[in-house]
Order: sequence, then C-alpha cells, then structure tokens
Amino acid sequence: MPASCTDIYNYRPTSDGLATSGQPRERQLADIAAAGYQVIINLALHDDPRYSLPDEAGSVHALGLDYIHVPVAFDSPAESDLESFFAAMDRNRGRKIWIHCAANMRVTAFLGLYRVLREGWESARAFELMDSVWRPNDTWSAFIAAQLKRD
Repeated sequence: MPASCTDIYNYRPTSDGLATSGQPRERQLADIAAAGYQVIINLALHDDPRYSLPDEAGSVHALGLDYIHVPVAFDSPAESDLESFFAAMDRNRGRKIWIHCAANMRVTAFLGLYRVLREGWESARAFELMDSVWRPNDTWSAFIAAQLKRD
C-alpha cells in the first residue's frame, strides 16, 4: 500500500478488498488506483471545498476506477441513503472498494450497518471500526438504533 494512502485522514484498512477513510486528496486518488482499488464510494457531499475535491468523479474516472456518490447529509442521514449504499456494496461485491466521506464517520456507521444487516455480523464486531474513529452523536445513535431494529 503506498504511504500516501495510509496517510489519508482517518484511514482504516478492513480487509484486502476494502478500505475506508476521510476525504483523499487528488494525488492520493492515483495511489488508491495504483494499490489496485477498482471502486470509490463517496458518502460526503460535494458542497464544501474544505471536505471535497473540485471534480472527484472526473478524477476517479480518469484513473479508470468506478465512482459512486451517495451524498449523505451528516446532520440528517436517511434510510434511503443507507439503501443506496447497500445497493452499491452489493453491486460491487468481489471488487476492491475504497469508501470515504469527509472524516470516515458516515462510512464507518454505514459499513457497520451493512455488516450487521446484510452480512449477519454480530453488532459489537461490526461497529469496532466505527468505534476506532468516533462516538456517534445523538442523531447518528438514533439512526443506527432505528436501522438495527428494522425488518
């Protein structure tokens, strides 16, 4: 793994085929591609230049990777956002995926839910990654609890 990949804010490797992080810089996208990732899923919004790139989709496509944008408003995550994320993960099963948002908070919460609801993981294990990054606020705690109760 190139050092600049591991230098991405809140980078967390999860397996050979999956990594998560905060927002990569432009040059780090090339390193992600060089490391063999095939898909980048971005859960952050594109509306704040402090936490987004001018044309991430264009940059990622120019590197030959697939780009999936599921914009999740940090202050109001929605079940439809989670379903879009689940669909993106399911469609790309077996491919090498890098998932990011601004700080790896949305990602670790959504990935924890994916692991419990889609892959059958036990909750404590599924949310270990999230626990290594942040402690969810009231909005996110309520969202996670509501999603875990569905079905």
